[in-house]
Amino acid sequence: MKVLAIGNSFSQDATRYLHSIAKCGGDDITVVNLYIGGCPLSRHYRNMLSKEKAYALDFNGQSTGFHVNLDEALLSRDWDYITLQQASALSINYDTYQPYLEDLSSYVRMCSPKAKLIIHETWSYEDGCEKLKNLGYDKRCDMYDALHKAYDFAASATAAYSVIPSGTLFEMLAKCGLPIHRDTAHASWGIGRYALSLLWYACLTGKNVSDNSFADFDEDISPDNVAIIKKCVNEIAR
Repeated sequence: MKVLAIGNSFSQDATRYLHSIAKCGGDDITVVNLYIGGCPLSRHYRNMLSKEKAYALDFNGQSTGFHVNLDEALLSRDWDYITLQQASALSINYDTYQPYLEDLSSYVRMCSPKAKLIIHETWSYEDGCEKLKNLGYDKRCDMYDALHKAYDFAASATAAYSVIPSGTLFEMLAKCGLPIHRDTAHASWGIGRYALSLLWYACLTGKNVSDNSFADFDEDISPDNVAIIKKCVNEIAR
């Protein structure tokens, strides 16, 4: 399976362990992430037009040091899945998605007609943090409600194959008391990134993750928390 994520640091977080998790599950998933920090759909659209080599390329969860343009990435392989997402700070407002999202999705389908388009739902910020307050929210669940609604519109507007509900997973894990953030916004090196990658694996393969043995984390995760994450992922991805 070949997966291309057109995103930013949030897709980088979400795909960090995906290749390795898949390997432990008996699957071969090649994952490429196109990274520009904080990149919104509007900039992806401009990059599409300019052909600028603006993207740092991550391969199977690792930085390569190479930079590519959007065409080079889209045409480099016969992709099975290609994901699109909005920048987290803009994800709450569907007006920021368009017209860029529809044009990008059309371009992706033209360049990779066999690939299934997936919308990657990003996640909300930590309760009480300044970034959350700057968006006008007191609670993370309110940001989640807004972005969840916007991503639903995005999936409908693009006739996407599916949505990877990373934001929904983070809400569930937050309610369980797990430390999912490292800086109030990005995923924590261990729990957050592992949970996201495990969700991507479950959504892309349709597999139950209960017996997946991957444990090579960048930050330690207790067996109890691994069990909680697997339970939540199975519940959301079923």
